[in-house]
Amino acid sequence: MFDKVLIANRGEIALRILRACREMGIKTVAVHSTADETAMHVRLADEAVCIGPPPARDSYLNIAAILTAAQISGADAIHPGYGFLSENADFARMVEEHGFVFIGPSHEHITLMGDKIAAKDAAKKAGIPVVPGSDGGVPTIEEAHRVAAEIGYPVIVKATAGGGGRGMKLARTVADLDVAFRTARSEAEAAFGNGEVYIEKYLGKPRHIEIQILADQHGNVVHLGERDCSLQRRHQKVLEEAPSPALNATQRDEIGRIAAEAVKKIGYRSAGTIEFLFEDGKFYFIEMNTRLQVEHPVTEAITRIDLVREMIRIAAGAPLGYTQEDIPFIGHAIECRINAEDPETFMPCPGKVGLYHTPGGLGVRVDSGLYSGYTVPPHYDSMIAKLIVHGTNRNECLMRLRRALDEYVIDGLKTTIPLHQRLIAAADVIDGNYDIHWLEKFMAEGG
Repeated sequence: MFDKVLIANRGEIALRILRACREMGIKTVAVHSTADETAMHVRLADEAVCIGPPPARDSYLNIAAILTAAQISGADAIHPGYGFLSENADFARMVEEHGFVFIGPSHEHITLMGDKIAAKDAAKKAGIPVVPGSDGGVPTIEEAHRVAAEIGYPVIVKATAGGGGRGMKLARTVADLDVAFRTARSEAEAAFGNGEVYIEKYLGKPRHIEIQILADQHGNVVHLGERDCSLQRRHQKVLEEAPSPALNATQRDEIGRIAAEAVKKIGYRSAGTIEFLFEDGKFYFIEMNTRLQVEHPVTEAITRIDLVREMIRIAAGAPLGYTQEDIPFIGHAIECRINAEDPETFMPCPGKVGLYHTPGGLGVRVDSGLYSGYTVPPHYDSMIAKLIVHGTNRNECLMRLRRALDEYVIDGLKTTIPLHQRLIAAADVIDGNYDIHWLEKFMAEGG
């Protein structure tokens, strides 16, 4: 096992990794920008190294600075968390080349799944169903019209190197395609430095279902069930739950088996998530995330498996200590992403935290680096906390979540807690009757 792990991230996920390491008897190194010198993970780590000024490109995305910090601190391994460099294949490769262990998959698998077209092709070959669409990149508007006519409107134009909804445009009719194609390519070039796009059939009312995978270096693979991440705004997840209220046991077992077998075929290792659209009883592959997910706590709640601990064990060469039959699926869990944003306009609202009180009680977990007097910096993602609630069934979970949200106090800045309170009071959410477009309509209608 490792003696010392460097955490190449910040905020709640850095604190989450730190806690897992400490419980395993592993020393930690926190890296931080000058804006994060008072952050909780910096205060609690065994060592801390400043790696640059506030802009992420000069600190948390500065590969040379992070590798230097690992070298001078004597770290054995580096955990990237999520975001920042977590799916940067060059970073993973350079970590290994400099003699450290990258706590995650191989750089080859990060490269493969980072290219949406290559990932889709790999999924097909591994037996995973995919959304009908182009076989590869679509270089011209003429080709775009041919593909769209073949698969049928509406279609969606997506960036090959895309993510987070950028470089993604909908064309409902032939007349919409020219603008959608040009705009998607322009956004993709600006956001990713790669203007290549592809085209897929647009599904009208799909759910967003993802399967959590764990795979060790000895060929053992298990799935940890599904998460429903359909409540989204601008392609960004807002609330996640496990299991999905839309699946039955047969569907759950089938898609879990398909995902696990596919991951085994490609020789993947570490934690990973295969994401699907689910409509009319059918699953369609979207992408594979080769990292820890923001919403991993809901899976931990229903399986009692610590995903960060498992990632560290796998990276150290340990085998999984269980088989698929050993994994329980207990009760129901929901996570609310809480952002420092105006709950009406969604404008970021960084600032100093005044009174801070977290909810507690049976089945309530808060992942956050906040504390009274802490100043939320304006330089990074606005998510400041995750509230995770577990119950014996979905109704109990919703009631417990309602109580926990009412208890949560973050004074001094606006947050999205009021939005979550409205969401879980909505009849469709209570009934589990929603899709990936539901939240946008809810907000447009003043919900």
